[in-house]
Amino acid sequence: MRIGIAGITGRLGALCAEEVVASRLDLAGGLSRKADPARHIVTDPATLADRCDVVIDVSSPEATCTHAEAFAKAGCAWVIGTTGFDAAQEAAITQAAQCIPVLKAANFAPGLTLLLDLARQLGAKLPADEYDAEILETHHRQKRDAPSGTALAIGERFAEGRNVALANVTEIDRSGLRGEGAIGFASLRAGQIVGEHSLILTSGTEQITLSHRAFDRRVFAQGAVKAARWLAGKPAGLYTMTEIFEA
Repeated sequence: MRIGIAGITGRLGALCAEEVVASRLDLAGGLSRKADPARHIVTDPATLADRCDVVIDVSSPEATCTHAEAFAKAGCAWVIGTTGFDAAQEAAITQAAQCIPVLKAANFAPGLTLLLDLARQLGAKLPADEYDAEILETHHRQKRDAPSGTALAIGERFAEGRNVALANVTEIDRSGLRGEGAIGFASLRAGQIVGEHSLILTSGTEQITLSHRAFDRRVFAQGAVKAARWLAGKPAGLYTMTEIFEA
């Protein structure tokens, strides 16, 4: 299997490259803003896609539309690990998934993937008029988006359990009173914290906390390579990490 890495010169991209090699797969090259022929790093996504069966994309949301077009045209499977997409970028991903298999994940860690399903179950069982829902996430100081994509994914699954649209119950600005049935988000940015997420449910008599803490970014790289292995050869469509564990 030939795997390429979009964003190969970034911290996570470099780890993904290491894990591809460690897994005895074929590292076909990478995509970056600056070419490096000696390492098979190119600046054109179409050039990379022509070499690959799967591209692991850990670059930036700004590149999404260009990548979607290039990978769909080449027929290359696409594993997406970036977050913070706008409506146009989400639409580009959806359109590409009509032509190629696409797996989009806010977080590749196995434990976090399973936590998402638990969040949905708790949302279905614990009523909004009795249990307040808060999601707390902490990341390194360089992270641009807040709340994190993973925090929003937890919120989406919890809201799914409650049969509500997350957009209708999200609270990020906490300057006023807490809304009834709200799902609150809080973000902390400090130092070089890899990633911590907690779903906290509090009633008048008890509190339940689901937490995940990543100690090493390598867990995301290992998960991304696992996703690439699983996605290769799948029919066109939009997939999630959850489906890997259901297989």
